[in-house]
Amino acid sequence: MAAGSSDVLAAFDEAIADGVDVISASLGTRKARKFYKDTTAVGAFHAVRKGIVVSASAGNSGPVESTVVNVAPWFLTVGASTIDRQFPAVVVLGNGETFTGTSLYTGKPLGATKLPLVYGGNVGSKTCEVGKLNPTMVAGKIVLCDPGVNGRTEKGYAVKLAGGAGAVLGSEEAQGGQARTSAHILPASAVTFAAAEKIKKYLSTQAYPVGTIVFRGTVVGRSPPSPRMASFSSRGPSRLVPEILKPDVTAPGVDILAAWTGAVSPSLLDGDMRRVQYNIMSGTSISCPLVSGIAALLRQARPKWSPAAIKSALMTTAYNVDSAGGVVEDMSTGKASTPFARGAGHVDPNRAADPGLVYDAGTEDYITFLCALGYTTEQMAVFSAGTNCSTRVGAAAAGDLNYPAFSALFGPDKRAITQHRVVRNVGSNARATYRPKITSPAGVHVTVKPRKLQFSATQGTQEYAITFAQRTFGNVTEKHTFGSIEWSDGKHSVTSPITITWPASQVADM
Repeated sequence: MAAGSSDVLAAFDEAIADGVDVISASLGTRKARKFYKDTTAVGAFHAVRKGIVVSASAGNSGPVESTVVNVAPWFLTVGASTIDRQFPAVVVLGNGETFTGTSLYTGKPLGATKLPLVYGGNVGSKTCEVGKLNPTMVAGKIVLCDPGVNGRTEKGYAVKLAGGAGAVLGSEEAQGGQARTSAHILPASAVTFAAAEKIKKYLSTQAYPVGTIVFRGTVVGRSPPSPRMASFSSRGPSRLVPEILKPDVTAPGVDILAAWTGAVSPSLLDGDMRRVQYNIMSGTSISCPLVSGIAALLRQARPKWSPAAIKSALMTTAYNVDSAGGVVEDMSTGKASTPFARGAGHVDPNRAADPGLVYDAGTEDYITFLCALGYTTEQMAVFSAGTNCSTRVGAAAAGDLNYPAFSALFGPDKRAITQHRVVRNVGSNARATYRPKITSPAGVHVTVKPRKLQFSATQGTQEYAITFAQRTFGNVTEKHTFGSIEWSDGKHSVTSPITITWPASQVADM
């Protein structure tokens, strides 16, 4: 959503004045901006100051590294992942090969008879732009279109205007194993980059290539496993403050049923006269309001919790295992996702209602954090007028903010880093004892002091220090390594991800 800076601030002001409990901010800049220049961050700061949870989209610029937006620590920043529902549209070639794509097309099917199949680049436009396809060469045929230049539904529209019978739409290579679902105006299937390349090979080796598209409607099941991280979901680490892990969590944001305006067609094409009440949508703008709803339920269940406590509960109870028992997959690579894609993990509303411990933070903590970034009195004015950071005593490092995740950056002269955290017992057992289980990132030795957290009726909070030390003076094979710390009392598991960033001089060439 594009919005003027003054409009964004006005919206936050109105929401604060209305006394809302949660603000769902499905908006953001194309890239993260310094917080004092980011009106969404400024508005959210003042909302959180009033006890309002602000959920925000991580962005849709993935899988490129460091594209995540809304990275201020007072945001609850949400990535997007899949559910177990698909809309298969199978491309069947003349040689019997099949490629399962995705489509929301619900009109008259193509039928079993295979039609001539052509590549857009051979009939006027490889990206299937309106007005550039040759009608004589396209009429009655299925056209394979490359990604880029125009949108998916517009490509199909261009094929239809040229007299084509159907379209197969390739995806960007960076999207890996993901193709995007759309409400096409003609029989069309979006396939992965790899599938499109194989179809091109078939086209180039056959004298009379033919094919068809078989639409299978809605399919719900355990194959492929879910959730999986959407390729488009913006990735960390944050360029502004890499010491704060972003995104925070992930939630369903792929092919989600949503209310739709009657002012435009489901394809957003001017030439599409269809009107619907609901549409299938994808994006972190879709996953964000889902988490906003969960936050509202938590606020109802735990009315005294701060926005930071609610975020902590969602983060420390999130899960990272899919329906098949494996680590949540990154669709862009086909490999296990990392915290830079999924944050602390996929939200689990029921567990979040009883997290055991919470990492809390308030306005003063965030002001101290901003001062640790070196902000001047003038820059601080939009957050806290009159604040002079040079006179404040507090955390000397951004990584010491009481956050439910850990992100440490080694340097040539920084081989060990210690961060401090405070946790509050919110479980039913006031005398609970928590012990840590550490999964150390590759090349790192992790120590925690104290080795247990003993709570009592009069001592509801405990502090601990966690130190990350390089194990070796040699090289590592990745610039980022990952682990976790899990505090458990036998009933609750309070888990925080750990991310380590290594200096380029210590990353071995692969």
